[in-house]
This record gives sequence, structure tokens and C-alpha cells, in this order.
Amino acid sequence: MAHNQSRKADNLARERSSSQQSDGSWGARASLLKNTESDISLHSEDSPLLGESSSAGTELGRSDTVETWPGQLDFEGLPWWNRPSTYWLLPPFFLFALAFGGIIVPKLNLILSLVCRQYLAEKSANDPSLIFAPVNFGGDNPQCRQPEIQALATKFTLYTTIIAGVLSAIMSPKLGAWSDRYGRINFLIVTSAGGFLTEIITILAAKYPDHVDYTWLLLGSVFEGLCGSFTAGMALTHAYASDCTPPPKRAVAFGYFHACLFSGIALGPFIAAFTFKLTNSLLTMFYAALLIHACFVLFIWLFVPESLSRKRQTSAQETHVAEEAIREAQNSSWVSTIQQGNVFAPLKILWPTGHGSAHLRANLVLLSMVDTIIFGTAMGAMTVVVYYSGFQFGWGTYETNLFVSAANTARVSSLILILPLLNYLFRTRRRNKQRRESGFALPEPNSGCDNFELYLIRSAIFFEILGFGGYALSRQGGLFALSGIFASFGGIGSPTLQSALTKHVPHDKVGQLLGATGLLHALARIVCPTIFNLIYAGTVGSFPQAVFVVLTCCFALAFSVSWFIKPHVYVEESETNPLGENSHAQQSAEELVDEEIVGV
Repeated sequence: MAHNQSRKADNLARERSSSQQSDGSWGARASLLKNTESDISLHSEDSPLLGESSSAGTELGRSDTVETWPGQLDFEGLPWWNRPSTYWLLPPFFLFALAFGGIIVPKLNLILSLVCRQYLAEKSANDPSLIFAPVNFGGDNPQCRQPEIQALATKFTLYTTIIAGVLSAIMSPKLGAWSDRYGRINFLIVTSAGGFLTEIITILAAKYPDHVDYTWLLLGSVFEGLCGSFTAGMALTHAYASDCTPPPKRAVAFGYFHACLFSGIALGPFIAAFTFKLTNSLLTMFYAALLIHACFVLFIWLFVPESLSRKRQTSAQETHVAEEAIREAQNSSWVSTIQQGNVFAPLKILWPTGHGSAHLRANLVLLSMVDTIIFGTAMGAMTVVVYYSGFQFGWGTYETNLFVSAANTARVSSLILILPLLNYLFRTRRRNKQRRESGFALPEPNSGCDNFELYLIRSAIFFEILGFGGYALSRQGGLFALSGIFASFGGIGSPTLQSALTKHVPHDKVGQLLGATGLLHALARIVCPTIFNLIYAGTVGSFPQAVFVVLTCCFALAFSVSWFIKPHVYVEESETNPLGENSHAQQSAEELVDEEIVGV
């Protein structure tokens, strides 16, 4: 009986939430607690004032299990293979990252070889007296080290990036929002399908260059963008982890995914280098990437359990329908059409309206700004580093792959060793001590970005500044590689930023938020490589290190912005979940942990 009444309370709260708030407005929920309690009392005088969870996080009438993440009790009693966990996604995501990392350098070198082949053919056609050595795809081609060819290859790579970036900017927020309502698994499969189609076109262009012009690679970028690209894949895996991970542990969970990503980027080129040495063919890695994408889809489809229960999906669908009905009633048809066509509309989640949201808006904007700068500079530097190392130091596919593998091995080590260790020493161990002293299990709080996360973010950006400053100053290959390892220790910044962002919004908005950050990442994927590649193309003949000076300045800007982020800014439980826990007690506990960290 109590359970049924608590479900009624949830429904009443959801109905009022739908009628009182539009997308991006959370402050209107603040009055729900009082109204909901009144409605419960109408049904029964002894009805509980809390919903399915008590203040300690236990569900009334079902069990004494502490609900450490929202929706955990929906999976209680199911066998382990039907319960969601971050560890389910780690093996297939590693395969996804392996395919992505294994073809980074081969694809860039393939584009360079294809562009060089056509450029030399046109030169020979215009002047028969010019004789050039045949272009060896992926091999050492001294005839391709001309600044004109470098510039053409860089610009074509830029075109592919722009096409994929624009389309993924449109699709990533949609995929994130859809996953809130229909689950994460199906859309993870979609992201890998785009990569599968892209590699088919790449193989055709490499295998039959006389019949399939390299400009067909632009069509592959279209498929990649329509499926959200890897930016949507990262957002969806983070959303999955958020569904089944307590807020204080999300940075470590996200760090594991970043470790998988950079493990793939580290091992992929390493495998590609030796595969190329054995087969002397770039096509082998693209065939392997096809197989990996197929295995990823099959594993996700057959084995990985959905992280959002049917109950939570239905609730999100009902809320969305109610919000759409409100918007249609408030806006004329032509206004609604314009709003639906606005590519930037998903970013409104970063600017919530309502009571007490000024600092919240500032934090969301600043965190997303720093996150976008870090992501954009990393994307913009990827192509430049590969082309620069070949131009400046004469590195071929083998040497470049070894450098990328070494740098990303250092990045993975920081994510799977340093980040979890710091999180345990300065957060988990102290929270466990508090639990032992209190005598009962406390629910995991969702209390915004804390001082510990701010320290990690600033330290990570500082290492990036050291690394990219070293790129600009290095004139020897060994020092250049050492600078790359320094920059790699900044890898702990991205998962910490993503975790901090998810702790500022209600749980039913996490997918939408990560979709919005996917939009920003997609835009950064367009703007940053465009700027940095054009800088490199314009200065490669005079001062090729100029682009690294600009990249260092970008990280310095992110470091400066990070000092304006305020700790412990979040949407209070009474504003997001009228039947939730006491947010002020949680905030006090978090501040106590921060005081102990500062004391250390």
C-alpha cells in the first residue's frame, strides 16, 4: 500500500514538473515538495512523505539496499548479466577505440599519399620532362615532402573534418536526448555503424585509386557525421556510466573510458606499425577496423544490459511529451519551426532559469568552455603533430606510430593509476571514514564540482601547457617525444570535467547535457582543426612551430578560466526531486571533505 502511494506521489510530482517547467528551467520545481506532500495526505494520513527512497536512500516496502545511484533499485533481484555496470562497456569500447586509434596515422598518411599521387600526376601531365618516383602508400615518399603537397593534404583533411563535425554537431545532441527516452544501447550501435560505412569507402579509395577518386572520402565523412561520430559515442558511454555510477565516483568511471580511448589510440598505432612492417600494406588495418566495428555492434547488441530501466524510459518519454505540448501551446507554428531548426537550441541546458541558478549558469558555462577548449586543442593538434613530425624530423609511418603509442601509454597510465589513486586517497577513503563514524550508510551526494576536482582540472591543464610549450621549443625528435609524454599527463582533465558537468544537472537531463557537450565538441572539431591546420599550412615554409605557440596559448586561456569556477554549485534536491534527500546536509558533508583535503 505504501509503495503504491509513493508511486502516486512520483506521478503527481512528474505531472506538476511537466506543467510548471520547460526545457532548461529547473528552479520552477522548488515548490513541488509542499504541494506533493499535500496530495499524498489526501490519499492516506499515514502515507510516507518520501517517495521510493528514504533519506538514507532505501526503498520503502522493498529492501534495505542503499540506492547509491538513481534507478539502482529498478534492477534489484535481477541476475548479474542483466544489471548495468560501467564494466560492461569497457571491453567493447576498448575495441571501438582500438579501431579508431589504429587508423589515425594510416588514414592521414593515406590521404597524403593520394593527394601527392594526384599532384605529381598533374605536374607530369603539364610538364612531361618532370619525372617522379612512384608514390608508395604509407611508405617513405621524399617526393611528397613539398610544402605545397603538405598544404593540400592538410586542407583536404580539414574538409573531411568540417563535414563530419557539422553533421555530428547536429546529431550528437539529438542522440543524447533520444537516449534519455529510449535507452543508450541502440544509439551506441548507431555510432559504430557510421565508422563501419566510412572504412568501406576508405578501402575502396585506397584499393582502386584510378577508379575511386580520393574525394569520395568526403562521403565517408557524411556517414560518420550522420551517425554522431566518436563525439556522440563518447557522450553516450559517459551517459551510460552516469546511469549506474554514484556521482562522486563518476570522474574515475569516465577516466576508465578515457583510458580505453587512449589505450586504443596507443595500441592501435603500435599494432598498425608492425602490421605495416609485416604486410607492407595500409589496407590491412582498415580491414581490421571493419572487423572491430562489427564485433562492437554484436557485443553491445547481444550482451550489454540497458542502463535505463523501462520505468525510467517511460517516465522520460511522458515528460518529453508534456514539455512538447506546453511548447506547442505557447508558441505559434512558425516560431516552433524556427526553434526546431536551431542547431544551437540544445545549448540552452547550459543556461537554466529559475530560483538560485546564477552561479549554476556560470559554472555550467565555464566548465563547458574549459572542456571544449581542451577537446578542441587536442583535436586540432592531432593532424598537425603527425604532419609536423614527418616534415621536421623525417618520421615515417613506423616512427610516428611509435611516438603516438608512447605518448598515449603515458596518458593511459595517468587515467587508470594516478586518477583512481588520488580519488581514493582524497575522497573515497575519507567518505568511508565518515560512514564508519556515523554508524549508517549515507547516500552518495550530487553536489556539483568540488575543490578536489578543481585541483585535478588545473593540474591537468598545467601539464598540457608544459607539453605543448615543449613542442614549440623542441628541435630534436627525442625532446619532441618527451614533450608529448608531459602533455599526456593532462589526460586526467577531460574525464574530471565531464564528471563535474553531470553533477550540476538533474539525472534525467544527463543525456541531454552530454549531448550538448557533444555539440560543443563537434563545433570544436570544426573550428579548431580549421584554424590550426590553416596556421600550419600558412607557416610550414617559414615558422612551422607557430601552431604550437597558438596551442599553448589556448591551454593558458583554459587555465585562466578554470579559476572562476566555484565549488559546490548545483541544483538542490528540492528543486529537482521533491522526494529526494536533504541537499544541505550533503553539501555540508562535501565541504567537510574539502576542508580535510585542504588540510592535507
